[in-house]
Amino acid sequence: MNKAKHLLFVLAAIFAVSCVSDPAEQTAPTLDALVAKKIVNTSVDAHAGELILCVDTETADLLLRGEAVTRSGATELDMALAEIGASNIEPVFNMQADPERAREYGLHQWFVVKYDGDLKLETAAATVAKVASVEGVQYNTAITKPHVEAVEVDPAVVAVTRAEKSDFNDPLLDMQWHYNNTGNTSIYPTALEGADINLFPAWKLTTGRRDIIVAVVDEGVDYDHADLAANMWVNEKELNGEDGVDDDGNGFKDDIYGHNFVTNGSVTSSRPNDDGHGTHVAGTVAAVNNNGLGVAGVAGGSGNGDGVRIMSCQIFSNSQEGGVSATARAIQYAADNGASVLQCSWGFPAQSTGLANDNNFESGNTIVEYKAIQYFIEKKNCDALEGGIVIFAAGNDGKNQAGYPAAYNDYIAVTGIAPDGKPGYYTNYDRGCNIAAPGGEQLHTTNTGMVYSLGRDDKYAYMQGTSMACPHVSGIAALGLSYALDLGKTFTVDEFKTILLTSVNEIDSRLTGLRDSPTGTAMNLNNYRGKMGTGVIDAYRVLMSIRGTTCVAVPLNEEFVLDANKYLGDGKVDLRVVKNGLIISDEVREELGIEGDVVYNDKDRTFSITCTKPGSGIVTVQLIAGGISQGGGLNIGGMLIEKELALIVRPGTTEAGGWL
Repeated sequence: MNKAKHLLFVLAAIFAVSCVSDPAEQTAPTLDALVAKKIVNTSVDAHAGELILCVDTETADLLLRGEAVTRSGATELDMALAEIGASNIEPVFNMQADPERAREYGLHQWFVVKYDGDLKLETAAATVAKVASVEGVQYNTAITKPHVEAVEVDPAVVAVTRAEKSDFNDPLLDMQWHYNNTGNTSIYPTALEGADINLFPAWKLTTGRRDIIVAVVDEGVDYDHADLAANMWVNEKELNGEDGVDDDGNGFKDDIYGHNFVTNGSVTSSRPNDDGHGTHVAGTVAAVNNNGLGVAGVAGGSGNGDGVRIMSCQIFSNSQEGGVSATARAIQYAADNGASVLQCSWGFPAQSTGLANDNNFESGNTIVEYKAIQYFIEKKNCDALEGGIVIFAAGNDGKNQAGYPAAYNDYIAVTGIAPDGKPGYYTNYDRGCNIAAPGGEQLHTTNTGMVYSLGRDDKYAYMQGTSMACPHVSGIAALGLSYALDLGKTFTVDEFKTILLTSVNEIDSRLTGLRDSPTGTAMNLNNYRGKMGTGVIDAYRVLMSIRGTTCVAVPLNEEFVLDANKYLGDGKVDLRVVKNGLIISDEVREELGIEGDVVYNDKDRTFSITCTKPGSGIVTVQLIAGGISQGGGLNIGGMLIEKELALIVRPGTTEAGGWL
């Protein structure tokens, strides 16, 4: 980089002058209160010889132009960099794709400094933090990808029966209990029917749209996988351009399916140290549906050229990771190139945030990943959403706190449940955790209780963890945005997060007593009550909330009395239910196992039904507004109106519906 070389020439000259002084007169810098405040995190697990600086705007402009820093007191920065032996300084963020917006958000003020030698990080940070033009110093902390044991599976050796309640022909869909849990004990000995994301009825409304892009910030995605390739985001200008050339002028060369921010090159998914984590996550979001091959994705389409698209933003590459600087750059890339959902199954270990104090992330002004994520959240890339949705795995430390960045209030943190509907033994819970989704659980006797998705090299794999729970929520978010586009609706980011976090089924009724875990240590489930988030996300409920249709929780195999007025207005509206005015289609009757006639109670104006199958479906209630009888002709009376209600039938459901 010519600008960087020009600056380094200046640094070298200053360093040569500084060497004339007597080393005995030099003392280690002292961390006074101002310096300590500028250093925003600890050096634990940080990249050696690297610092991230946030400088004032004037200094940033000089650095970006590659000019000698000799004005407005910035010479002090040159001297400090020379003192630590700086060998390179480069911008963290890309200033080519959308330079005006990047500058508006202050992204131009961030730089990575690399220095040679054995100087301690703390000493180097303190030296640079003394400079007035430096507003913040951050250690380039290593990003942690949760450890997973990938169990690769040959499709020929697993059951290949078609899922009974889906119209899709993906032969391994029946193994994806996390979409439709039938209580199959051959998959998991204590599997609970209905402990899933209730996806099949949602697919009858939408299966995902091409104009929704999910950025998978993770390992590189195997973009050639036969069961995913059709749903990859593709940069057409780079695909049809010249190798080694930035054909679209966005600051990245050959970024056809995304970019590798570790090597600053093309996306890779390679052995031996990539375990397929990113590909597995991407498959849960958008493996191609109804293609007669392998598994299905939550928002993978209908097999008719639809389905959401996956953008690979690679921050882990073989045995390397790019630290928070590369991760911030990847998030900016996702925003600049059209993503609306940020899928993040990574973070720092729980109770080890890497921050000097928790309030530093809240202030955010000198935390590079915070700046990048805010840039993403406030970028509108979809007509259905006034910004972007950020979803993190809560972490697999088994701690009562999500790890950062997941723990931050603006981001959705996902905990993990097993096929029995109870917390996975690995999941973080309590503080900072917002919602639960299937993460699977491996037993010594079987792998099938884990989440089944894509593996590398056209294979399939089982994995477990909150890493696997997270993409269920990301996929449902993408599905919800697709449905909102279908309906011509637009939501703010806060409104859409509210829809996701309230469209759940309860979990607390199952959290009593002890539970065996694969580790051999019994779990006290009482410790998890009220701490797994609002409940287990329900894809159908999300779509109903977007549609504006009220959901009614109905118990399985029990008589249920439906008082429609409870779900209208404040629950005390003056609407008279029409006798025999509960309209249920034959399809919904079959779906929910409703047999016989609906019983109408004239005194209470309620309906009684019994549902013998778990499932979901829309019914219509007819009501008279204004009077006790319908008007018409010469008869003055009330107006006949109709109201949709969505019945959600799940095992263990209470009438309250569960999420409160």
